Formats: sequence, C-alpha cells, structure tokens
Amino acid sequence: MSILDDLSKDTVIFISGTPCTGKTTVASDLNDYLSSNGFHSRLIKVNDFAIDNDLVLGEDPDKLYKVIDIDGLNECLNEEIDQRSNCILIVEGHLSHLCEGADKMIVLRLNPSILKNRLEERDYAESKIQENLEAESLAVCSAEAYEIYGDKTNEIDASDKSVEEIRDLIIAIASDKVDCPVGSIDFMEWLLE
Repeated sequence: MSILDDLSKDTVIFISGTPCTGKTTVASDLNDYLSSNGFHSRLIKVNDFAIDNDLVLGEDPDKLYKVIDIDGLNECLNEEIDQRSNCILIVEGHLSHLCEGADKMIVLRLNPSILKNRLEERDYAESKIQENLEAESLAVCSAEAYEIYGDKTNEIDASDKSVEEIRDLIIAIASDKVDCPVGSIDFMEWLLE
C-alpha cells in the first residue's frame, strides 16, 4: 500500500512557518513528488503570488520587508482555490497561515539554535534574527494558524528530519492518517537560556 493511496486529488495544503524553517524546499519537493506520481498538483509561493497580484502595500522602513495586503491575498488565494479542479494545491509561505481555504494547515517548526544558523547564513540583520528566534520559540505562526484553522493545524518539528521525511509526514497528515497537533512542540526553553 502506497502512502499516496488515501490522498484526495482535490486537497488544499498550506505550509507556513518562521522564515528559514524549510517551507520552500519541502513544498517544492512535495509538488514534484506528487506530480511524478500521477497527481495533478500546483504550487503557489505566497510571496511571488502577492507580487504578481499587486498586493504589496509598501515596505516597512524599520524591518525592511514587504507589507502585504492580507485581505487581498486571502481573496485572491480563495479565487485560485475555487477555480481548481481535481488538483492538489500547495500554498507555501510565511503569510499563508493568515489566509483561509486550506484543508490542512502545516506549520514547520525548527529548533531555534538550528534556525539561528540558517538565518545567519542568509545574512539576516541581528534584530531580524532575534525577532524570528523569539517568534519560533513562542510558536507565533502555530498560534496564529490555530486561530483560523483550529484542529486542521498541524506542527512538524523539522529539526531532525529529512525533506523526504517531512514530505511523507505532510502526505500522511493530508490523508488523515497522522495528526501532529499544535502544542506538541515546545522550544520555550531556548528563550530561558
């Protein structure tokens, strides 16, 4: 029996998390894997989608990131979701958990010590690194996702898993074979160090 046997061909999966937790890598691998196994799947990268749909309101002068029209993003994403037919839609990006429409909401989590190294490798400013580490320790993305999705929200600790293991876990979650409830991952001790 294949891991894909119980996966609906009409599933909408959102993958979110703090920057550098592996969302883009995992979502791309998932999309490629599904496509190579006979599924019609499509990957939407939220940042590109927001730019393509003219949803950038400006740039935060202090934090130097794009400010996105979340209501507009939600509306445009839901138009895409409504228009799909027999297609697994994967929506990836840090803001995806603020939008509605997913059948399964996946939040990738990462041990803050690993996350710190990844953020430094990408030359994030020290203030931005600290902000993201605190957000990860406090499970901000999970909490925000849970407000919208409740029990449809799942957390995956990506700290010690390969891309393939995370991909297979997402498929199992989307097939209702596994549940990874919010609150099962705790990085609060990192803040206390």
